[in-house]
Amino acid sequence: MASESSPLLAYRLLGEEGAALPANGAGGPGGASARKLSTFLGVVVPTVLSMFSIVVFLRIDATGPSGLRVLPQGYGWNLLYGSLLLGLVGGVCTLGAGLYARASFLTFLLVSGSLASVLISFVAVGPRDIRLTPRPGPNGSSVPPRFGHFTGFNSSTLKDNLGAGYAEDYTTGAMMNFASVFAVLFNGCTGIMAGANMSGELKDPSRAIPLGTIVAVAYTFFVYVLLFFLSSFTCDRTLLQEDYGFFRAISLWPPLVLIGIYATALSASMSSLIGASRILHALARDDLFGVILAPAKVVSRGGNPWAAVLYSWGLVQLVLLAGKLNTLAAVVTVFYLVAYAAVDLSCLSLEWASAPNFRPTFSLFSWHTCLLGVASCLLMMFLISPGAAGGSLLLMGLLAALLTARGGPSSWGYVSQALLFHQVRKYLLRLDVRKDHVKFWRPQLLLLVGNPRGALPLLRLANQLKKGGLYVLGHVTLGDLDSLPSDPVQPQYGAWLSLVDRAQVKAFVDLTLSPSVRQGAQHLLRISGLGGMKPNTLVLGFYDDAPPQDHFLMDPAFSEPADSTREGSSPALSTLFPPPRAPGSPRALSPQDYVATVADALKMNKNVVLARASGALPPERLSRGSGGTSQLHHVDVWPLNLLRPRGGPGYVDVCGLFLLQMATILGMVPAWHSARLRIFLCLGPREAPGAAEGRLRALLSQLRIRAEVQEVVWGEGAGAGEPEAEEEGDFVNSGRGDAEAEALARSANALVRAQQGRGTGGGPGGPEGGDAEGPITALTFLYLPRPPADPARYPRYLALLETLTRDLGPTLLVHGVTPVTCTDL
Repeated sequence: MASESSPLLAYRLLGEEGAALPANGAGGPGGASARKLSTFLGVVVPTVLSMFSIVVFLRIDATGPSGLRVLPQGYGWNLLYGSLLLGLVGGVCTLGAGLYARASFLTFLLVSGSLASVLISFVAVGPRDIRLTPRPGPNGSSVPPRFGHFTGFNSSTLKDNLGAGYAEDYTTGAMMNFASVFAVLFNGCTGIMAGANMSGELKDPSRAIPLGTIVAVAYTFFVYVLLFFLSSFTCDRTLLQEDYGFFRAISLWPPLVLIGIYATALSASMSSLIGASRILHALARDDLFGVILAPAKVVSRGGNPWAAVLYSWGLVQLVLLAGKLNTLAAVVTVFYLVAYAAVDLSCLSLEWASAPNFRPTFSLFSWHTCLLGVASCLLMMFLISPGAAGGSLLLMGLLAALLTARGGPSSWGYVSQALLFHQVRKYLLRLDVRKDHVKFWRPQLLLLVGNPRGALPLLRLANQLKKGGLYVLGHVTLGDLDSLPSDPVQPQYGAWLSLVDRAQVKAFVDLTLSPSVRQGAQHLLRISGLGGMKPNTLVLGFYDDAPPQDHFLMDPAFSEPADSTREGSSPALSTLFPPPRAPGSPRALSPQDYVATVADALKMNKNVVLARASGALPPERLSRGSGGTSQLHHVDVWPLNLLRPRGGPGYVDVCGLFLLQMATILGMVPAWHSARLRIFLCLGPREAPGAAEGRLRALLSQLRIRAEVQEVVWGEGAGAGEPEAEEEGDFVNSGRGDAEAEALARSANALVRAQQGRGTGGGPGGPEGGDAEGPITALTFLYLPRPPADPARYPRYLALLETLTRDLGPTLLVHGVTPVTCTDL
């Protein structure tokens, strides 16, 4: 864990001379020493030369009839010439950035001289006719020679060239349009990232990249506009459309133009190759694509990634098989546009995330320009080639899915997390608790867990009960911070978050340190959650003498020897939590404090759920699937207080409605869809059968709850002479004897057990009416009475609950204090 004394990872804020950089960053061989290129050589020159690659498309057919006329021509010969030039470029890039910078500077001088000669020629050369390349006529017949015209500065020529006038491309035979022309010209502006691709070779990347890129873009923009203006003022449309190499025909010294064109092509190739190799090397070093790019990690003793250069060289060699450049122009442009849109989207995401550490030095930066850039790139992609645009976006989506599945390096920052934080904070502020309405109530659970080894089924059951609400796993570590050197809770979060991942539950984790479990539970009940998302229901395991089980040993998700094989040798999750408590060993929570915790939650106006024997739940009901099973199950709900001696037939209060709501929510979970919901009503000795059932069925119809309703006879403890007790009427709060209370709890327990094994056709009755065949009860919901007002009666209260739920199987004792449903639309 990082502390205030941990070193900064890769930021040399102190700037010591000769200080070694971290080995995982730019350190090691070639780290600091490789960053030696200035702004001019590392950014301006490669960017200018890459952007001048438009001259490649104003190309001269050096191997054709209008070229040198000495080299053989054809597809195979052109592929050979391209391969030889690519080998030359690859050799320069393989030898390192230093040689590349010197070669680029020499090329820059040649290109500047060639451009100067072209600009002078527009002024110095007089009007002339230029013979165009012969084109075969119909059926291969010869046609008269055709000429283009260099008119000198002529306003009529400029006027004739202002219109679109798209014609057929004489090199490919395809009809030109705006999209195809844009695709070709756009390649002349794709060198804008050349400086950024060389960031690892620069002395001061943060200053050199923006300054050098802006200077290069301004320079090339001025040169392009000047060339476009001079060409349209002096050359007629026929010359412009039929001779892409007309610069040489009007030059004072044509070989200098040819030298400049090839120098520009070579420099653009070098810039693209070395930039691509650096990106490829970074991808390989981050292990984003595994063994596919593993050899690209290899570097020379000077830090030059020569293996990545060879990778890039091989990919370019495959592209040369296409033959004609215009064939690939649309595809290349679309890929460039995807890259630029991704860069714009990254900047836009960082700006919208409002991360304090995102402080761009470019003063004109704005999210509006980023959004405009993304929209413009996407629009032009589909205008140029809808098929290529769709394919490129699909490919990018597949790569993003692959990288997400593999997991990126832990040292990376994920902008998605920053965006989520920003949005969640914004909407949490808008989640006003004063606007809560019962129609939109949902359970928000706080599950207190002592040791997750013994509570894994309960973790999953609570995850099913939350119904899209908040779910918090709470744990209390006993201790006093005053007597400890550091907080022991913080290092535990990693283990608990791993538990959430492995258990596949959608829960938050909240841990606290307290001298007692009861005080810690009070802390969590008060401070867990945020804003309008705070727990409204406390879930506890039942306090009994059952020996705890180690569910980590029985659950397949936790049975692997190691928690994770990614990111090094992580310890097994089972080693991060202590073994279950041995039978008879002391407990961290006393029976008195357990009941007091329940009472505290009710005082805080929190609903309470006590879960007993959750480990006996059918495994298929806790799965994330549809719960398909050959065994049919019941979910039984007893919405009346079984420890109330006078019964109260047909009456369902707020707590009873809460039971119905929780059982209905459980039935919405796919794993419980096939389970049948049964609701039991207790008939008093003088209650006519059917009356209470009719009232309950009408209520269920209004609440849109589908369930079977069954009436059972309340046999004992409901004498006619019972006084009309207080409204709550809890037997445990009255002054009656312990023996009478124990008898009532045993009677209620027998009543519930008698119904658990019965089919749907059984009527009311006692244990003797049980049927061993048919569906069995998978889970029982019981009404949880309030704890007694006298704390001295807490142990007796817990004993009555134990008697009430004995041998019932998985049982939830539920007490609700807030309305959870209504019939208003």
